[in-house]
Amino acid sequence: MDRRTFLQTGLGAGLALTAATASAVDAKTYQGGKSQWPITLNASTIRPTPLKDKIRIAAEAGYDGIEPWIDELEKFEGEGGDLKALGAEIRDRGLFVPNIIGLWDSMPMEQEAWEKSLEATRRRMRMSAAVGSKHVAAIPAPDRADFDLGVGAQRYRDLLKIGREEFNIIVACEFVGFMKGVHRLGQGSAIALDADDATACLVADTFHLYRGGSGFEGLRLLNGDFIAVFHWNDVPADPPRDQLGDEHRIYPGDGILPLKRALELLRIINYRGPLSLEMFNREHWKQDPALVAKTGLEKIRALIG
Repeated sequence: MDRRTFLQTGLGAGLALTAATASAVDAKTYQGGKSQWPITLNASTIRPTPLKDKIRIAAEAGYDGIEPWIDELEKFEGEGGDLKALGAEIRDRGLFVPNIIGLWDSMPMEQEAWEKSLEATRRRMRMSAAVGSKHVAAIPAPDRADFDLGVGAQRYRDLLKIGREEFNIIVACEFVGFMKGVHRLGQGSAIALDADDATACLVADTFHLYRGGSGFEGLRLLNGDFIAVFHWNDVPADPPRDQLGDEHRIYPGDGILPLKRALELLRIINYRGPLSLEMFNREHWKQDPALVAKTGLEKIRALIG
Protein backbone atom coordinates (compact mmCIF):
# COMPACT_ATOMS: atom_id res chain seq x y z
CA MET A 1 0.00 0.00 0.00
CA ASP A 2 1.49 3.37 -0.99
CA ARG A 3 1.32 6.44 1.23
CA ARG A 4 -1.57 8.05 -0.66
CA THR A 5 -3.71 4.91 -0.45
CA PHE A 6 -2.83 4.50 3.22
CA LEU A 7 -3.93 8.04 4.06
CA GLN A 8 -7.22 7.49 2.23
CA THR A 9 -8.08 4.59 4.54
CA GLY A 10 -9.75 5.20 7.87
CA LEU A 11 -6.64 4.11 9.76
CA GLY A 12 -4.37 6.42 7.79
CA ALA A 13 -6.74 9.34 8.20
CA GLY A 14 -7.04 8.63 11.91
CA LEU A 15 -3.29 8.56 12.40
CA ALA A 16 -2.90 11.74 10.37
CA LEU A 17 -5.48 13.44 12.60
CA THR A 18 -3.68 12.19 15.70
CA ALA A 19 -0.39 13.60 14.41
CA ALA A 20 -2.02 16.94 13.64
CA THR A 21 -3.59 17.03 17.11
CA ALA A 22 -0.27 16.21 18.76
CA SER A 23 1.38 18.98 16.78
CA ALA A 24 -1.25 21.46 17.92
CA VAL A 25 -0.86 20.33 21.53
CA ASP A 26 2.91 20.78 21.39
CA ALA A 27 2.64 24.30 20.00
CA LYS A 28 3.96 26.88 22.47
CA THR A 29 1.45 29.66 22.73
CA TYR A 30 2.38 31.57 25.92
CA GLN A 31 5.28 33.73 27.02
CA GLY A 32 6.02 34.84 23.49
CA GLY A 33 5.91 31.27 22.24
CA LYS A 34 8.31 30.00 24.90
CA SER A 35 5.80 28.03 26.98
CA GLN A 36 2.92 25.66 26.29
CA TRP A 37 1.51 26.59 29.70
CA PRO A 38 0.35 29.99 30.89
CA ILE A 39 2.48 31.16 33.81
CA THR A 40 0.61 32.91 36.59
CA LEU A 41 1.57 34.67 39.81
CA ASN A 42 0.04 33.43 43.03
CA ALA A 43 -0.51 36.44 45.25
CA SER A 44 1.20 34.83 48.26
CA THR A 45 4.55 35.12 46.48
CA ILE A 46 4.77 38.89 46.98
CA ARG A 47 2.79 39.29 50.17
CA PRO A 48 2.21 41.82 51.81
CA THR A 49 2.04 43.97 48.64
CA PRO A 50 -1.47 45.48 48.14
CA LEU A 51 -3.67 43.57 45.72
CA LYS A 52 -3.87 46.20 42.98
CA ASP A 53 -0.09 46.57 43.06
CA LYS A 54 0.23 42.78 42.72
CA ILE A 55 -1.92 42.92 39.59
CA ARG A 56 0.20 45.70 38.11
CA ILE A 57 3.44 43.91 38.98
CA ALA A 58 2.23 40.63 37.46
CA ALA A 59 1.34 42.37 34.22
CA GLU A 60 4.57 44.38 34.02
CA ALA A 61 6.70 41.30 34.78
CA GLY A 62 5.08 39.41 31.90
CA TYR A 63 2.84 36.88 33.63
CA ASP A 64 -0.22 35.52 31.86
CA GLY A 65 -2.44 35.64 34.92
CA ILE A 66 -2.73 36.25 38.64
CA GLU A 67 -4.12 34.01 41.39
CA PRO A 68 -5.42 36.06 44.34
CA TRP A 69 -6.47 34.82 47.77
CA ILE A 70 -10.00 35.17 49.05
CA ASP A 71 -8.94 37.30 52.05
CA GLU A 72 -7.64 39.88 49.59
CA LEU A 73 -10.98 39.98 47.79
CA GLU A 74 -12.81 40.22 51.11
CA LYS A 75 -10.62 43.15 52.17
CA PHE A 76 -10.99 44.86 48.79
CA GLU A 77 -14.78 44.58 48.81
CA GLY A 78 -14.98 45.45 52.50
CA GLU A 79 -13.20 48.72 51.77
CA GLY A 80 -15.76 49.60 49.11
CA GLY A 81 -14.10 48.08 46.07
CA ASP A 82 -16.06 46.64 43.14
CA LEU A 83 -14.89 43.12 42.35
CA LYS A 84 -16.37 43.11 38.86
CA ALA A 85 -14.50 46.32 38.08
CA LEU A 86 -11.36 44.74 39.52
CA GLY A 87 -11.83 41.75 37.22
CA ALA A 88 -12.17 44.11 34.27
CA GLU A 89 -8.94 45.84 35.27
CA ILE A 90 -7.17 42.47 35.43
CA ARG A 91 -8.35 41.62 31.93
CA ASP A 92 -7.45 45.10 30.63
CA ARG A 93 -3.89 44.43 31.78
CA GLY A 94 -3.82 41.27 29.68
CA LEU A 95 -4.14 38.88 32.63
CA PHE A 96 -6.66 36.22 33.59
CA VAL A 97 -7.63 34.68 36.94
CA PRO A 98 -7.30 30.87 36.93
CA ASN A 99 -8.25 30.27 40.55
CA ILE A 100 -8.96 31.85 43.92
CA ILE A 101 -7.72 30.38 47.19
CA GLY A 102 -10.06 29.52 48.64
CA LEU A 103 -12.99 27.92 50.38
CA TRP A 104 -11.77 27.48 53.95
CA ASP A 105 -13.37 24.89 56.24
CA SER A 106 -15.84 24.03 53.50
CA MET A 107 -15.93 20.25 54.05
CA PRO A 108 -16.90 19.62 57.69
CA MET A 109 -17.88 16.04 58.44
CA GLU A 110 -20.93 16.75 60.61
CA GLN A 111 -24.15 17.75 58.85
CA GLU A 112 -24.93 20.68 61.15
CA ALA A 113 -21.45 22.13 60.71
CA TRP A 114 -21.72 21.62 56.94
CA GLU A 115 -24.98 23.56 56.76
CA LYS A 116 -23.52 26.39 58.85
CA SER A 117 -20.45 26.58 56.61
CA LEU A 118 -22.45 27.23 53.46
CA GLU A 119 -23.10 30.93 54.10
CA ALA A 120 -19.38 31.76 54.09
CA THR A 121 -18.75 29.31 51.25
CA ARG A 122 -21.39 30.89 49.03
CA ARG A 123 -20.05 34.38 49.78
CA ARG A 124 -16.55 33.29 48.77
CA MET A 125 -17.84 31.65 45.59
CA ARG A 126 -19.71 34.83 44.69
CA MET A 127 -16.62 36.96 45.18
CA SER A 128 -14.42 34.57 43.20
CA ALA A 129 -16.88 34.54 40.31
CA ALA A 130 -17.25 38.33 40.42
CA VAL A 131 -13.55 38.87 39.76
CA GLY A 132 -13.76 36.50 36.79
CA SER A 133 -12.05 33.41 38.15
CA LYS A 134 -12.59 30.07 36.44
CA HIS A 135 -11.95 28.04 39.62
CA VAL A 136 -12.05 28.40 43.37
CA ALA A 137 -10.05 25.99 45.52
CA ALA A 138 -11.70 23.97 48.29
CA ILE A 139 -9.36 22.58 50.93
CA PRO A 140 -10.60 19.35 52.63
CA ALA A 141 -10.99 20.93 56.04
CA PRO A 142 -11.55 21.41 58.95
CA ASP A 143 -8.45 19.23 59.12
CA ARG A 144 -8.60 16.02 61.14
CA ALA A 145 -6.62 12.78 61.10
CA ASP A 146 -9.82 10.78 60.64
CA PHE A 147 -11.12 12.83 57.70
CA ASP A 148 -13.59 10.52 55.92
CA LEU A 149 -12.86 10.48 52.18
CA GLY A 150 -16.38 9.26 51.44
CA VAL A 151 -17.96 12.17 53.27
CA GLY A 152 -15.39 14.46 51.67
CA ALA A 153 -16.48 13.27 48.23
CA GLN A 154 -20.10 13.98 49.11
CA ARG A 155 -19.22 17.47 50.34
CA TYR A 156 -17.16 18.14 47.22
CA ARG A 157 -19.99 16.93 44.97
CA ASP A 158 -22.33 19.41 46.65
CA LEU A 159 -19.77 22.22 46.38
CA LEU A 160 -19.39 21.54 42.65
CA LYS A 161 -23.16 21.69 42.19
CA ILE A 162 -23.51 24.95 44.14
CA GLY A 163 -20.58 26.54 42.32
CA ARG A 164 -21.85 25.55 38.89
CA GLU A 165 -25.55 26.29 39.34
CA GLU A 166 -25.41 29.41 41.49
CA PHE A 167 -22.15 31.14 40.51
CA ASN A 168 -20.94 29.58 37.24
CA ILE A 169 -17.59 28.67 38.83
CA ILE A 170 -15.76 25.34 39.10
CA VAL A 171 -14.66 24.21 42.54
CA ALA A 172 -11.27 22.46 42.57
CA CYS A 173 -10.15 20.17 45.41
CA GLU A 174 -6.73 21.01 46.88
CA PHE A 175 -4.81 18.53 49.05
CA VAL A 176 -2.28 20.01 51.48
CA GLY A 177 0.94 18.13 52.21
CA PHE A 178 1.27 19.00 55.90
CA MET A 179 -2.35 18.31 56.87
CA LYS A 180 -3.20 15.41 59.18
CA GLY A 181 -6.05 14.33 56.91
CA VAL A 182 -5.98 14.84 53.14
CA HIS A 183 -2.31 15.38 52.34
CA ARG A 184 -1.59 13.02 49.43
CA LEU A 185 -2.32 13.07 45.70
CA GLY A 186 -4.20 9.79 45.99
CA GLN A 187 -6.46 11.11 48.74
CA GLY A 188 -7.29 14.30 46.87
CA SER A 189 -7.89 12.29 43.71
CA ALA A 190 -10.19 9.90 45.59
CA ILE A 191 -12.38 12.77 46.76
CA ALA A 192 -12.57 14.22 43.25
CA LEU A 193 -13.17 10.88 41.51
CA ASP A 194 -15.82 9.71 43.96
CA ALA A 195 -17.70 13.01 43.67
CA ASP A 196 -18.99 11.52 40.39
CA ASP A 197 -19.02 14.87 38.62
CA ALA A 198 -17.54 15.49 35.18
CA THR A 199 -16.08 18.84 36.28
CA ALA A 200 -14.25 17.49 39.34
CA CYS A 201 -10.60 18.54 39.38
CA LEU A 202 -7.56 19.10 41.57
CA VAL A 203 -5.23 21.91 42.49
CA ALA A 204 -1.78 20.31 42.53
CA ASP A 205 1.37 21.76 44.08
CA THR A 206 5.00 20.69 43.77
CA PHE A 207 5.54 21.48 47.47
CA HIS A 208 2.54 19.45 48.61
CA LEU A 209 3.45 16.48 46.38
CA TYR A 210 6.83 16.33 48.10
CA ARG A 211 5.79 17.33 51.63
CA GLY A 212 2.90 14.88 51.73
CA GLY A 213 5.02 11.99 50.45
CA SER A 214 3.19 11.41 47.15
CA GLY A 215 6.12 12.14 44.87
CA PHE A 216 5.68 13.00 41.22
CA GLU A 217 5.41 9.83 39.13
CA GLY A 218 1.72 9.40 39.98
CA LEU A 219 1.00 12.42 37.80
CA ARG A 220 1.48 10.18 34.78
CA LEU A 221 -1.68 8.27 35.73
CA LEU A 222 -3.87 11.38 35.54
CA ASN A 223 -5.60 13.07 32.64
CA GLY A 224 -4.24 16.58 32.17
CA ASP A 225 -7.76 18.02 32.33
CA PHE A 226 -8.09 16.61 35.87
CA ILE A 227 -5.70 19.30 37.12
CA ALA A 228 -7.15 22.80 37.31
CA VAL A 229 -4.02 24.67 38.40
CA PHE A 230 -0.48 23.56 39.25
CA HIS A 231 1.33 25.57 41.93
CA TRP A 232 5.03 25.76 41.15
CA ASN A 233 7.91 26.13 43.60
CA ASP A 234 10.93 24.27 44.99
CA VAL A 235 12.32 23.25 48.38
CA PRO A 236 15.82 23.13 49.89
CA ALA A 237 17.58 19.94 51.00
CA ASP A 238 17.24 21.03 54.63
CA PRO A 239 15.09 20.88 56.75
CA PRO A 240 13.93 17.26 56.26
CA ARG A 241 10.75 16.66 54.27
CA ASP A 242 8.51 16.08 57.30
CA GLN A 243 9.62 19.37 58.86
CA LEU A 244 9.03 21.59 55.86
CA GLY A 245 6.59 24.46 56.12
CA ASP A 246 5.24 26.88 53.54
CA GLU A 247 7.92 29.37 54.55
CA HIS A 248 10.62 27.05 53.18
CA ARG A 249 9.43 27.31 49.57
CA ILE A 250 12.07 28.72 47.23
CA TYR A 251 12.37 29.66 43.57
CA PRO A 252 11.71 26.83 41.10
CA GLY A 253 14.99 25.24 40.04
CA ASP A 254 16.92 26.37 43.13
CA GLY A 255 16.14 23.28 45.19
CA ILE A 256 15.90 19.49 45.13
CA LEU A 257 12.52 18.83 43.50
CA PRO A 258 12.50 17.01 40.13
CA LEU A 259 10.76 19.85 38.36
CA LYS A 260 12.04 19.08 34.87
CA ARG A 261 10.72 15.53 35.25
CA ALA A 262 7.42 16.97 36.45
CA LEU A 263 7.21 19.06 33.28
CA GLU A 264 7.90 15.94 31.20
CA LEU A 265 4.99 14.22 32.93
CA LEU A 266 2.71 17.20 32.34
CA ARG A 267 3.53 17.03 28.64
CA ILE A 268 2.77 13.30 28.59
CA ILE A 269 -0.68 13.77 30.14
CA ASN A 270 -1.38 16.87 28.03
CA TYR A 271 -1.84 19.24 30.93
CA ARG A 272 -2.67 22.67 29.50
CA GLY A 273 -3.48 24.67 32.61
CA PRO A 274 -1.32 27.26 34.34
CA LEU A 275 1.91 26.92 36.27
CA SER A 276 1.32 29.31 39.14
CA LEU A 277 4.34 30.54 41.10
CA GLU A 278 3.37 30.11 44.77
CA MET A 279 5.84 30.83 47.54
CA PHE A 280 5.55 32.07 51.12
CA ASN A 281 9.22 32.87 51.59
CA ARG A 282 9.57 35.47 54.33
CA GLU A 283 12.86 36.75 52.94
CA HIS A 284 11.20 37.37 49.58
CA TRP A 285 8.46 39.35 51.31
CA LYS A 286 11.12 41.81 52.51
CA GLN A 287 12.45 42.34 48.98
CA ASP A 288 11.27 44.40 46.02
CA PRO A 289 8.10 42.58 44.94
CA ALA A 290 8.68 43.44 41.28
CA LEU A 291 12.13 41.81 41.43
CA VAL A 292 10.75 38.71 43.17
CA ALA A 293 7.99 38.36 40.59
CA LYS A 294 10.37 38.85 37.67
CA THR A 295 12.93 36.41 39.09
CA GLY A 296 10.29 33.74 39.68
CA LEU A 297 9.01 34.04 36.12
CA GLU A 298 12.53 33.75 34.72
CA LYS A 299 13.19 30.66 36.85
CA ILE A 300 10.07 28.88 35.54
CA ARG A 301 10.83 29.81 31.96
CA ALA A 302 14.37 28.47 32.35
CA LEU A 303 12.99 25.11 33.50
CA ILE A 304 10.62 24.94 30.55
CA GLY A 305 13.53 25.58 28.20
